[in-house]
Amino acid sequence: MTDYRAALKATDPDVFEALIGEERRQRDGVELIPSENYAFPEVLAALGTVFTNKYSEGYPGRRYYGGTEFVDVIENLARDRAKALFRAEHANVQPLSGSPMNQAVYLGFIEPGATILAMELSHGGHLTHGAPVSHMGKIYKFVRYKTNPQDGSIDFDHLRSVALKEKPKLVVCGYSSYPRDYDYKPFRQIADEVGALAMADVSHIGGLIAGGAMRNPMDAGFDFLTTTTHKSLRGPRGGMIVCKKEHAKTIDQSVFPGLQGGPHMNQVAATAVALKLASEAPFKAYASQVLKNAKALAAALTDQGAYLVTGGTDNHLMVIDVVKSFNINGAEAEKALDHAGVTTNKQVIPDDPNPPLKPSGVRLGTPAATTRGMKEGEMKALARVMVEAMKNHGDARRLEALRQETRVLCSRFPVPGL
Repeated sequence: MTDYRAALKATDPDVFEALIGEERRQRDGVELIPSENYAFPEVLAALGTVFTNKYSEGYPGRRYYGGTEFVDVIENLARDRAKALFRAEHANVQPLSGSPMNQAVYLGFIEPGATILAMELSHGGHLTHGAPVSHMGKIYKFVRYKTNPQDGSIDFDHLRSVALKEKPKLVVCGYSSYPRDYDYKPFRQIADEVGALAMADVSHIGGLIAGGAMRNPMDAGFDFLTTTTHKSLRGPRGGMIVCKKEHAKTIDQSVFPGLQGGPHMNQVAATAVALKLASEAPFKAYASQVLKNAKALAAALTDQGAYLVTGGTDNHLMVIDVVKSFNINGAEAEKALDHAGVTTNKQVIPDDPNPPLKPSGVRLGTPAATTRGMKEGEMKALARVMVEAMKNHGDARRLEALRQETRVLCSRFPVPGL
């Protein structure tokens, strides 16, 4: 078997050195960006296979290329596993990532210019849910619902009044920085009342739903569930759509040939591997521990003076209002935490008065740290390091000392695959 790493080192030492540097960074620091995780080693193995070489436009049994008997096997495995995990009637595993996954739903079912109801971006929604800077925000009329920043609750009476007034064709629920869980039934009921379809983008919590730790919108009768396959699922970078059987033909046509050409079959193979692993008992324990760790981290941060948006978390993530907590902005907090060996990302808070590159918050989550085996005790230790880093954001010596503490902590918890 070819030693690919040795070949890469000999052929392109610049890329090889960057790879080694990234491995070192991941090994020596704590990853707390909630959308990032460590892929299963088996997923990495599947990504680096000869499936990379194969074109396979179309779907199993209906391809536009020859030599597809084995890619048909892996795509059927991925589709069947997705349907079983999310209790859905149909699955499409070809979307190349999260943005085209959501676009496939919009473009397949909603006429340009029509109205879509989705969460306000600063309140936790996602760029692909019609932010004005996105192409979808220019093609469709997006109207918004917000949350109560104090506890994260959604005013369904107000949401219903917006829906009755605007008559959306699609109701979208899903988030990228919302620290609470959804009650999906009122969304479905409001969508039914105005004759709209219902879509849940669960990209952040797809693994937690698959692991039985959070609610499944398909159980509430949603038309579509979209999820990326990395994040809490620990699969490859990619997207996936599951839906009711009645939408199957339109979804498949919207993905191909409507939006993209040949799927990346190494990605599909890796998705199939991740979905199999997500169906097994160790993953269910993992999903449960992610939530336990998030609760522990949120409590420890609060005890040490951090103000959390909505007051806590019901899922894998939380957002610290660092202006209110430490009188610094999110960019300053992110940089200080980086120097202390803790990776987070700056984040807008609900109705943030500050600009996106210098927002009022930082976002953090527990999926990656949990993958390494960290538990509640480590979350308390990390909270102390984080608070110290943000309080001493201008003290290079203190930040370096904290980085050494982080490195020692990380040495006890190997990164899978490294």
